[in-house]
Amino acid sequence: MIIREAVLGDETAIMHLIHELAIYEKAPEEVFATASDIRNSLFKEHPVAFCHVVEVEGTIVGIALWFLNYSTWLGKPGLYLEDLFVLEEHRGNGYGMALLKTLATLAVERDYERFQWWVLDWNKPSIDLYISMGAVPMDEWTTFRLNGDALRKFAE
Repeated sequence: MIIREAVLGDETAIMHLIHELAIYEKAPEEVFATASDIRNSLFKEHPVAFCHVVEVEGTIVGIALWFLNYSTWLGKPGLYLEDLFVLEEHRGNGYGMALLKTLATLAVERDYERFQWWVLDWNKPSIDLYISMGAVPMDEWTTFRLNGDALRKFAE
């Protein structure tokens, strides 16, 4: 197993894993991104997101796609994990945990004060894992989203 930063040329494999994640989360029809979108987000001069991959025998089998957020209260950036996914046939080998540890180490090295992510309420195996790591659920917060037509209408 090798964990590395994604490089130009990985976008098709990353997009495949994003689609597999959407199937796992029971929402494949909600994925509109393309490999070109991923390439333009991760590999331009000023990327808006970053990705680490797990490679086994030359094949990418897991991803951790993340970006920076910011805490005004702490006055410091944080790392927000957007997607963590390992192909089903490679689960149980510690690859997901290795990705999480890689990002936690990166956050500490760069003086990011927080490492945050969302998890679906029904994903008990992941919730149990995160709690065992010392992560704390933020139950008192409600997530809001404004997108699509509602976003455009509000912006008018």
